[in-house]
Amino acid sequence: MKVESWLFLGGIFFFTPVGIVYGYMVDWKEPVGFLGLFLLSGMCILIGWYLLFTAKRVGPRPEDRLDGEIHENAGSIGVFAPWSWWPLILGTGAAIGFAGLALGFWVMFIGVGFTIIALVGWVYEFSRGNHAH
Repeated sequence: MKVESWLFLGGIFFFTPVGIVYGYMVDWKEPVGFLGLFLLSGMCILIGWYLLFTAKRVGPRPEDRLDGEIHENAGSIGVFAPWSWWPLILGTGAAIGFAGLALGFWVMFIGVGFTIIALVGWVYEFSRGNHAH
């Protein structure tokens, strides 16, 4: 995980200077571009810091070691819902909500409603029995 963490932390050294140069080129009058680049640099810090401290807590994975074998990563990785429809409903609600920013706030409230229903359904999906949709 250390490779991933240093990859994200290295984004700081790219996005911060690019944001400064971009801000200088537009005389700091166009706030979306340089602010977006600075926020992207901040996100690189957050993700890189999380991966770095997770790597210290978990230890080296088989793909991090030179003597790591493929069979060491075999087995169950996590619990995933293969037949879940809730991500589709969540994506639809998010799309309607973001479209509401352009069309009107009343459309955004419909998207927020779909999103809340989808989040509750996805969180409690396994609390209602085996693959009960």
